[in-house]
Amino acid sequence: MSEQWQCIYSASNSLEAHSVKGLLESEGVKTRLTGEALGAAIGELPANVVEVKVWVSPWQWQRAQVIVSDYQRNDYHDWCCSQCGEVNQGSLNCVGIANVIATNINVQLQDNKKANL
Repeated sequence: MSEQWQCIYSASNSLEAHSVKGLLESEGVKTRLTGEALGAAIGELPANVVEVKVWVSPWQWQRAQVIVSDYQRNDYHDWCCSQCGEVNQGSLNCVGIANVIATNINVQLQDNKKANL
């Protein structure tokens, strides 16, 4: 039986979503993102439709809620990126996350070009 993941955060863009995802994963919380592909429709769809959502499993909800609350209060802690291993001192800027986002965007653009051929 599959578990129902719950939306813990709605980010206004992919960069913010990946930052929150990295923050959660650095604390051992598994995450999923949805809505990244809709970023290409900015300007065509309402702003809340193109949000990128961060999802966690129900059994990690409480831990994730504390982490996201700290993030929303700007109560940043040092964290280690799961992509590149870089220690980020109180910020959500990370080269590893930026590279993942760039790769995802390139893949989406290539997929869109193939679909339009």
